[in-house]
Amino acid sequence: MSVLLCRLLLNVPSAVPQRVCSQLLSLRVKNTVNLVKYTVLTRQIMTQSQRIINDSVYSKPVGIGDVENVEMMPELSIDKQFLKDAMKIVFTEGVVKAGDRKTKVVEYLEPDELRDVFDFKIRDEAETSETLLKLLKDTYKYSVLPANPRFYNQLFSGQDVYGLVGQWATDSFNSSAYTYEVAPVFVLMEHEVIKRLRETIGYTNGDGVFCPGGSIANMYGINLARFKKYGSEIKSKGLYGLPRLIIYTSEHSHYSVKKGAAFMGFGTDSVYLVKCDERGRMIPEDLERQIELAKSQGHVPFFVNATSGTTVFGAFDPLNKLADICEQHDMWLHVDACWGGSSVMSRKWRHLLDGVERSNSLAWCQHKMMGVPLQCSAFLLRDNVGLMHNAHCAGATYLFQQDKFYDMSYDTGDKVIQCGRKVDAFKLWLMFKAKGNLGFEEEINIKFANSRHFAEKIKESDGFKLVVEPTCTNVCFWYIPPCLRSMNTNTDEFNAWLGKVAPVIKERMVKQGTLMIGYQPLFGKPNFFRHIFSNAKTTFQDVEYILDEIDRLGNDLTLSDLSKVKSPNEE
Repeated sequence: MSVLLCRLLLNVPSAVPQRVCSQLLSLRVKNTVNLVKYTVLTRQIMTQSQRIINDSVYSKPVGIGDVENVEMMPELSIDKQFLKDAMKIVFTEGVVKAGDRKTKVVEYLEPDELRDVFDFKIRDEAETSETLLKLLKDTYKYSVLPANPRFYNQLFSGQDVYGLVGQWATDSFNSSAYTYEVAPVFVLMEHEVIKRLRETIGYTNGDGVFCPGGSIANMYGINLARFKKYGSEIKSKGLYGLPRLIIYTSEHSHYSVKKGAAFMGFGTDSVYLVKCDERGRMIPEDLERQIELAKSQGHVPFFVNATSGTTVFGAFDPLNKLADICEQHDMWLHVDACWGGSSVMSRKWRHLLDGVERSNSLAWCQHKMMGVPLQCSAFLLRDNVGLMHNAHCAGATYLFQQDKFYDMSYDTGDKVIQCGRKVDAFKLWLMFKAKGNLGFEEEINIKFANSRHFAEKIKESDGFKLVVEPTCTNVCFWYIPPCLRSMNTNTDEFNAWLGKVAPVIKERMVKQGTLMIGYQPLFGKPNFFRHIFSNAKTTFQDVEYILDEIDRLGNDLTLSDLSKVKSPNEE
């Protein structure tokens, strides 16, 4: 303890020999001889300390690749063992076990039960490393595992090791993608990836950026359309004095359009919902009718949001017809391709987005069908170079100094609405390097093949019925248990009972941890399952297991079981 005290009092680095510190503390300065020895030892310590400080702090830095003897660096020794132990858990629990079919998709507990077995409380005192490692393992134990091949609940699933490495490396840098000054490699990386995505869509020129999710990307489209129409005055004066501006989107579109309208001051009443056909595609004739109606009321139609891959049915709006209408009425065409945009990576399926190159902007989430770790969402802009900067710039001089020593066009931070911006390009860039376009194409084709195989198996199986033929990799279907199969299917009574089936089976699959599949009602249709194929590791055997497992979970259902489920309109 006394040696430690000596180091603390004299600010002695750990590299100074303990023997010297011990000799210093053993002296009693009672006479001239001891005083001389004390002085000599003190000078010896301070000389060694200064040399160490000069070597480590004031020496000329070298590149990270030239640093040697990392294991001996004292700065790494404090938490190094914890980090090694934690990474072992992350790899074992989060990669190996999470991706194993033998692992449950979730170890489900009710909220009160989970609070009883998991230590959520935050305290004033620090926890031990052992406690932290146990909490890390418990987090994996009780969390949903989207990497599991039996997870089909959302538009994202699976786990890509190249993307995972890119994600981990990104977090190790803890950088922000707003200036070339602080993120030179990542800024150029984002330029390259955005350029490739634009070219894949068919935009020969333009701009783009990675943003925090598809909802924000859709809002970028709305804001830029408004700025393009009214210029800098809309930025400085807002909506005051303008006529009512109208946004059009399909009745099957994502709710982010309405949220964006509310957030940006248009109001949700300014969002007109366009009717769709039986497969969920926007009807161009209804769009034209509603545009003419708004004009006759003195409103200004300015923005059409088309959807390529709707959330439930996976429908693709007819882009060429919508582009014709937008050009005729001088309106901005934005495509929400957050889900279905990845279809353009496949030569077999890119026809689903025919006409996308005519749109003005597009939102595309690579963390969905392309399997990039969350989050990775691109906003892409055709032509209009400089529009994003003019619409969003604030010219903060502490970040975007005009007298910088490099080309400031690489400082992307002032063209977005964020300040700090997580680096999302690296993991996608690394996956492109690892797979190439052809690798991504193969994975997209696998997902589509699985969806078509599943649809055909549903048609062949007793008790299963498709809601609609799949267009994307969404497969929507009902399971009809034996207790309902003798009923007249064309009655309200049957539909009422059928709507109670999916909630019961969902509860059973989650509590047993065997599957996770979402369900919902839609436009008068009773609850049905929406199965999403976005994991390239899913096989035809997995597809057939799904049918068998749902039948196992629901085969014994009785009307008494179903009667316990409240209808949506029940209190």
